[in-house]
Amino acid sequence: MNTGVLDKKSTVATGEPKLAYKVADLALAEWGRKEIRLAEQEMPGLMAARKEYRAKQPLADLKIMGSLHMTVQTAVLIETLVDLGADVRWVSCNIFSTQDHAAAAVVIGRDGTADDLKGIPVFAWKGETLEEYWWCTDQALVWPDGGGPDLIVDDGGDATLLLHRGIEYEDAGSVPNFDPENEPEEWGVILELLRRSLVTNPRKWHQISENILGVSEETTTGVHRLYEMEKSGKLLFPAMNVNDSVTKSKFDNVYGCRHSVIDGLNRATDVMISGKMAVVCGYGEVGKGCAQALKGQGARVVVTEIDPICALQASMEGFTVRHIEDVLIEADIFITATGNRDVITSEHMARMKD
Repeated sequence: MNTGVLDKKSTVATGEPKLAYKVADLALAEWGRKEIRLAEQEMPGLMAARKEYRAKQPLADLKIMGSLHMTVQTAVLIETLVDLGADVRWVSCNIFSTQDHAAAAVVIGRDGTADDLKGIPVFAWKGETLEEYWWCTDQALVWPDGGGPDLIVDDGGDATLLLHRGIEYEDAGSVPNFDPENEPEEWGVILELLRRSLVTNPRKWHQISENILGVSEETTTGVHRLYEMEKSGKLLFPAMNVNDSVTKSKFDNVYGCRHSVIDGLNRATDVMISGKMAVVCGYGEVGKGCAQALKGQGARVVVTEIDPICALQASMEGFTVRHIEDVLIEADIFITATGNRDVITSEHMARMKD
């Protein structure tokens, strides 16, 4: 059951009530707080930042919107931003990645209760529909006074995309029609949201974006979008490419994925991995971490890779390198780690095991 309350401070005239937060269940907050305390012990960089900069309040008066997996680890980041003075609103960047206990704990806050909230607005729960996902992003981008963020922490570029498309269509005075035959379902959801906002407030996205200083982008997909916008002259504010920093690409992409791929498979399926054939599509940093983790679980790992150097690396690590078409009817698990589309197609899926 999703829970949310009306934001009594909201002055936004949109024709619909604005919620202060929306999460799955505030009763999960105690569990979330316990895990956040554990995560703090594993994140010494953020804890050191709190200690050094809390008194200086370097983020005072800054509004920060985050579109990043709403997990226990993200909760530590959120509360660090708050400790440094920021006014924060948050959503998840994936419909399935939210840890509901973490979201509840962040809404209640370290010193709050379900009746006396002292956290920050979060709009996220595990298992959102596409309509709910984009509604959440919209909610987090708009502060109670109708203004928008100063900074965006993005992962996948969805918040940045929504802002840019909103401004583009406001300038055009209309939202293009959705072509369901040739465009993905999600694009239709985005267009419908922007169509409604154009009716209720024709300048909404200009108002939200007028104070934005910049965005940080966490992942390959979002970075690709940013480079495309920059190349076409459509990027409206500075962007920081966090994805290509060495601490992200050489550590999080390898070791973080090595940890999370097994966790994700277990949460989603709870199927034993040992003895099964697992196909990892792509042997970059993410693919390397995934292949190592699956091998450690006893899977028979096959790698598909178009780059000859990466393919050779996979072979030298003892992995079988094959074309995906050659293993479709044999494999049990498929992991895509390329950042590209059509790596696995519907035609591929039709040939896989039931």
